[in-house]
Amino acid sequence: MEANPLPVQTKIIDLSTDFRAKEEAYFEEKSFMYGLPELNREAIRKANAIANPGCFATAIQLALLPLAQDQQLNPSVHVHAVTGATGAGTSLSSTGHFAWRDNNFSYYKPFIHQHLEEIEQSLEQVGQRPDRLHFLPHRGNFSRGIFATVYLTYDHSLAEAKAQFERFYQDAAFTHLSDQPLHLKQVINTNKALLHLHKHDDQLLITSIIDNLLKGASGQAVQNMNLMFGLEETTGLLLKGSYF
Repeated sequence: MEANPLPVQTKIIDLSTDFRAKEEAYFEEKSFMYGLPELNREAIRKANAIANPGCFATAIQLALLPLAQDQQLNPSVHVHAVTGATGAGTSLSSTGHFAWRDNNFSYYKPFIHQHLEEIEQSLEQVGQRPDRLHFLPHRGNFSRGIFATVYLTYDHSLAEAKAQFERFYQDAAFTHLSDQPLHLKQVINTNKALLHLHKHDDQLLITSIIDNLLKGASGQAVQNMNLMFGLEETTGLLLKGSYF
């Protein structure tokens, strides 16, 4: 018996990769909006279907969107990002087992990670995508969280970079710029994304950290749900981190 399609008015938040790419964002009379609130907040409010972003994609986009908007992404951008055992895929595997993860570290899917497409799509949406986005994902020996470091050539001062990021995220409910170097426990068990900027010679280093299970998945889905239903964006998400 053929299943009946969902009513058009039914609101959906999809956490898979199926509808994140623009060419795949339409299914059974539903057009899926890419659900990164810092990028598409007003469109999310009006949407009936949301494609929730990937965890690596969330951390990396938040590090690069302000520069993309101002056309300041040089042709080559380098990203190193480490995820805990709750990341790096949803299926069971030997590399997700504690005995393998403990006191261990490795990379996977170098330069070809599936989140690259949605990252480049969002950067292009605000103004600029780099010619090459060199992304090295790593598996770390901890349970949850993503610690991403992004670096590129930057011709302006650190103060100018901070001003760009503060302008871009001035209305963001959960994304904040920190003057101090970051560590993962600042975001674990929260829906926060924290960013830190460092300048060395002509290189700008951007650190971006999130909890991959919250801002990188279910927390962002709740944030999108709040926007879709006209609720306060932070409802249910004022969580206390594991570090104060």
